[in-house]
Amino acid sequence: MPPKRARTSSSGGSGPLPSKKPPPPSKRVVKIADDADLVLAQCRKLRDALRKKAHDTSLTASAAAGGNSDDDDDEWALDDVVSKATTKPKTVASTTKSSSTTDGSSNNTKAKTQQLSLSELKSATSTEGKTIVEVVEMNSTEVMEGIENVAIKIAQQVLSKQGFQLDIPSRGASNQIYVPELDRIVLGDKRGTRSFLNVKESRKAAITTRCLQLIHAVLIKRIHITKRDLFYTDVKLFVDQSESDGVLDDVATMIGCTRSNLHVVASDKGLVVGRISFYEDGDFIDCTKMGVGGKAIPPYIDKIENIESDAEFILLVEKEAAYMRMAEDRFYQRYPCIVITAKGQPDVATRMFLSRITAELKIPVLALVDSDPYGLKILSVYMSGSKNMSYDSASLTTPDIKWLGLRPSDLNRYDLPEQCRLKMTENDIKTGKELLQEAFITQNPLWVKELQRMVKTKEKAEIQALSSFGFQYVTEVYLPRKLREGDWI
Repeated sequence: MPPKRARTSSSGGSGPLPSKKPPPPSKRVVKIADDADLVLAQCRKLRDALRKKAHDTSLTASAAAGGNSDDDDDEWALDDVVSKATTKPKTVASTTKSSSTTDGSSNNTKAKTQQLSLSELKSATSTEGKTIVEVVEMNSTEVMEGIENVAIKIAQQVLSKQGFQLDIPSRGASNQIYVPELDRIVLGDKRGTRSFLNVKESRKAAITTRCLQLIHAVLIKRIHITKRDLFYTDVKLFVDQSESDGVLDDVATMIGCTRSNLHVVASDKGLVVGRISFYEDGDFIDCTKMGVGGKAIPPYIDKIENIESDAEFILLVEKEAAYMRMAEDRFYQRYPCIVITAKGQPDVATRMFLSRITAELKIPVLALVDSDPYGLKILSVYMSGSKNMSYDSASLTTPDIKWLGLRPSDLNRYDLPEQCRLKMTENDIKTGKELLQEAFITQNPLWVKELQRMVKTKEKAEIQALSSFGFQYVTEVYLPRKLREGDWI
């Protein structure tokens, strides 16, 4: 058989032809909707009102700062209370000491959150020395110095042959205070002790000191680790990850820093897609070019800088399935927005990311959650904070989130089919009634009305129930109509 002749190129030379790369797939282009101006008119009014409010608040705060510092009224002005609350926790009188339990884990009874106004806090401060405990942002050096100070106190107690005990702010339910003017839960001034010589507390004291040692080592290296990494450094001592996780919050309150300042973070959970860009540890991130699924919200929020956006609003979505529908349909291109989800119960990074971009961009946040008590509970965590991390509520909460849907009144308004409506369980009804007693719910009459309707009808529905009208109904009909009518509360 004669040898095969070499293929020649079109230029006349011998040798194999160069391989041709397949052409890149055409990019799907989604333009802004023709009715965008009409649909977003009410949203823009809301945005302008929020920016005016922020501007007026800034002017009031500046005026208060320039006034007489000896004036009690100026000292407790609403615009100034946050800066006063975020000072390092003061040492309080022994009469305010609580039991040795600091995390509230020993009390399984669900307590209604205590409510105190700013004037009541002022009165309590002047008569009892009462204050609220909130933490401040610290750099690694400041946190290490705080840990070293704790270590010195421990060493001094041990050298004096007294054993040692740790003084820790109590995070129990009885020490949680809701302040209506701030619209968030804060931590009261009760404190507890954790003694190494007490048989019941010695293990918890050992876990606390071990965590202090490990966190100090992490900070020296200027790195971040996950909570799971921390747990596996001493599995025999910690036994269960919940033990080391809980102590992290105790350490943060002891030092007076945010939990993220400890450089121990949770794994990625939240997602963001849409009209926002920023630099993350020096890398440029454009969330319109991160694929269909968007960008994972990093646990290192402190490494995000230079945030830019032309979005009209932020759409906060409870479920990942609803988020993916909006991401695939490029809803954020048709109606310029940022879409965020924490895939259910919000994690610290997502809450902190939302709080930060809202503060910097000054655009409204509209929430899309399930029409059930747990959807509203999740929304309240974004707005008012969680009891477990009330000490850091200033950096984790986003005030004045609007409840866009899915609301109990929507079930009839949009004629949701009966097969898509679910009967509430006894536990659902109990949770709904408990929420009706919470201060952060009762202060919004429209929320109360919707929740009362839910409990009365004993019906609930998930966001995905809207798919009964068509898989893209939520992005093509429901949301545009809601936005056009300004139908949020």
